[in-house]
Amino acid sequence: MLPTPDTSHVSYSRVYEPAEDSFLILDTLSSASETAFLQERFPSTSPAPLVLEVGSGSGVVVGFVNAHARALFGHRFLLTCGVDLNGFACRATVQTVRRAEDSCPGGHGMYLGSWTGDLVGAVRPNEVDVLVFNPPYVPTPEMPRRPEAFEDGAEPAWDGESYLLSLSQNRPEDVVARIAAMGGGWRADVVGSSGKTAGWEKLCVLRIWRHG
Repeated sequence: MLPTPDTSHVSYSRVYEPAEDSFLILDTLSSASETAFLQERFPSTSPAPLVLEVGSGSGVVVGFVNAHARALFGHRFLLTCGVDLNGFACRATVQTVRRAEDSCPGGHGMYLGSWTGDLVGAVRPNEVDVLVFNPPYVPTPEMPRRPEAFEDGAEPAWDGESYLLSLSQNRPEDVVARIAAMGGGWRADVVGSSGKTAGWEKLCVLRIWRHG
């Protein structure tokens, strides 16, 4: 089992604390089936893939992917970055990733940094190879206000693969069917599941990708 990045430095009064959802993503990405998929899709002879985590929070997920690049992708030629609407989260992510790198000096990729932004509004089309997103799904009384600078940002098209956490109440099987119906080689599969109730929510991880 690959070690989880240390987030003891993070102020959880300002940043989402890693929980079952975050750990399910880590378990899914490090499973035998997903490491085989990633290593086949992104061999060391291909250009270095760019991995972006949207809503990085504490940085535990992008820190994990970056620290264990060799174990997950079969090589260290990996670029990683994160984006979050919460500036405190971005700063926490930087520290988490750096600490994780120090604990895995021979296997980590290249961390490019994190920025404050709204989803993928600052990313040019077709730049991201792997996108990881754990969207907010539990009701909360307060969310960070969306800065006015992001109000007119265009939503770029994206072509690559994505790992998306979802609730079973969101009927992931319907999501899989709808994506397959889009055509163009797009596919989706449920590749990870909590297999139990975490609080009130049962969780799963969807992999969405273009085949061929």
